[in-house]
This record gives sequence, C-alpha cells and structure tokens, in this order.
Amino acid sequence: MEPRIETLTERKLIGQRLIMSLDDNQTFKLWKAFMPGRNEINNKLTNELFSMQVYPHSFDFSFADLKAEFEKWAAVEVANFENVPNKMEAFILAGGLYAVFDYKGLNSDTGIFKYIFGTWLENSKYLLDDRPHFEILGDKYKNNDPGSEEEIWIPIRPK
Repeated sequence: MEPRIETLTERKLIGQRLIMSLDDNQTFKLWKAFMPGRNEINNKLTNELFSMQVYPHSFDFSFADLKAEFEKWAAVEVANFENVPNKMEAFILAGGLYAVFDYKGLNSDTGIFKYIFGTWLENSKYLLDDRPHFEILGDKYKNNDPGSEEEIWIPIRPK
C-alpha cells in the first residue's frame, strides 16, 4: 500500500482529549463523551471527524511499551475559535508534510500501523516527524465494520 504525500495547511480543531495508552485504551470513552456535544460546535467546516494522537517526543513506534501514554483527541475542523463549547478545547494542528494512507477495514486492526511504521517508513525516503498523527473519519467511515474507510495521516519529513 503506497500513500499519497500531501502538504497539510494549518487547521483549527475543537474537541475533547484524554490521556491513554495502548494497554489502557480509552478511545470508546472519549468518543462517547464527544459525539453528543459535537452538534454544539456551530462553526464546523465539514462533517468529517478527526481522531488525533499527540505522542510525546520519546514515544516508541515499535509499540513495544503498551503502557506508554499519549494524548488522544476526538475533534472537528472549525473556521475559528469564537465559540468553544463547555467541556471542549481548541487545538491548532500545525501544517506540514504527511503520508496519507487510504485505509479500508476494521478500525481495531493494528496491522496497518505495523506496516506503516515497520515496513513503509523504513523503506521510504522519509523520517517520522514530531507532529500529531490523525485519522479523518468521513462519510464512508463505519465504526467496527470491515467495509469502513478512513484516511490515516502520518507526519513525515525528508531523510
């Protein structure tokens, strides 16, 4: 699977976040809290949802340490930060170069990430960059459905 390489412009996001690890995955809890309140965000640019991970600089992408913590966001893109609903926060997603993988399958299948970090990145002309990773969940995304489609955005920089 070959990604397309895109330059992302800065984005403004509003959402909610939780600190979690792969061993203590709180994704369901995060989205359960976010989804009812997303309709209070009145300046959304699209209906797409952002599932974003902000990893610490020292994060090991071999995923050997399942207890390593990171920040996970459930968010939407907005035009501005004028009306941030209660219990939500603003986040500026810095622009930059990304490898974008069009993924079809179960969101619980970690094989795609093992391929990205273990095979594709190692054999590419890019290095992993220290910026947020995210998935865009659009109209074709269906939670826990093998026919679900999403975009996986991995921050990169030339070697």
